[in-house]
Amino acid sequence: MPFVERITVSADAAAELPGWVREVPALRPVLAGTPIRLTAPLTFVVGENGSGKSTLVEAVAERFGLDARGGRASVPGGNLDTEKTPLGDALRLELTHRGLAMRRGPRLGRQGFFLRAETVLEMNARFAGWPGYWADDVNTQSHGEGFFGIFDAMLTEPGFYVLDEPESALSFQSCLRLVALLGRLRDSGSQIVCATHSPILTAVPGAQILEMRPDGPADARWDDLAVVGHWRRFLDHPGGYLDELVAPAPEPGPAPRTVEPGDERDLIRRLRRRINGED
Repeated sequence: MPFVERITVSADAAAELPGWVREVPALRPVLAGTPIRLTAPLTFVVGENGSGKSTLVEAVAERFGLDARGGRASVPGGNLDTEKTPLGDALRLELTHRGLAMRRGPRLGRQGFFLRAETVLEMNARFAGWPGYWADDVNTQSHGEGFFGIFDAMLTEPGFYVLDEPESALSFQSCLRLVALLGRLRDSGSQIVCATHSPILTAVPGAQILEMRPDGPADARWDDLAVVGHWRRFLDHPGGYLDELVAPAPEPGPAPRTVEPGDERDLIRRLRRRINGED
């Protein structure tokens, strides 16, 4: 059973939002009262930069009680003293009985985590070595291994997890490793909401995919995603994209002269005399 079933915004709350939030095309239907339904334990939110996907998942994390800067809400340094995001303050989550029990229970028992790729270094400075977080300073590892140090420590027990572009530091193989981890987390009884650009992550079988479109968030098939189509076309024929973006490399030609022709002939004559012992 999931923790969150629907996401809504009341008309009164929407009217108080700053202009930049109300002007995001994909968010307009949500602000007008159209709910977002979460229909699977694992939901991916996809879309172009600026489509509102990170704004949405950040607000979901905050409204559930997770640290909007990135983190959990079960130890000191959580989200109680964090300035609220505009959408997070307006958002409403329709919780299941399981979700209500977690939200109403002790803060120390709230199992969940919000990973923001852009604030990982800040999180590491705040939380590395804290009880309930990761033990090692991830700055001593490669960027991708540092992310996995956090994943392996935080994405464990059944809970509510929100991830914002977790693939940003990962190679192809590491993305597959994250797919396996998300599958195990889902199967343990967790619910995950993840904003991503990755066609690898979104290929997880059975996942719900919400695409942030100009007319609002809509359920989409993996095969129909714009990002999947672009990657397929690029890998099949990169020249079709690159010819429009960068000028072709210049053809190799004769090396430019560094010696004037008369000086060059004189140099050749002197070298010939030296070789023949005439000097």
